[in-house]
Amino acid sequence: MNRAYEEVIEWLSGGFTPADLVAYRPSETVQQRVAELIRQEKTEGLPAPETAELGHYLQLEHLLRLAKARARHRLAA
Repeated sequence: MNRAYEEVIEWLSGGFTPADLVAYRPSETVQQRVAELIRQEKTEGLPAPETAELGHYLQLEHLLRLAKARARHRLAA
């Protein structure tokens, strides 16, 4: 894993209580935006700015999943 990702994941998993991090969910607004970008990408394609926006959301989702996995591990320990 890339060290920069590792540092961010460590920070996220330690900056909140593990239970808070596990319970975190994006706002309804963000969830709707991501769903719309994915729908549009599948049906008509996305212009470059929206492709980049979707890419950022997907990177953040990946980081949060890793941080949540680490937080769950801490809760189990």
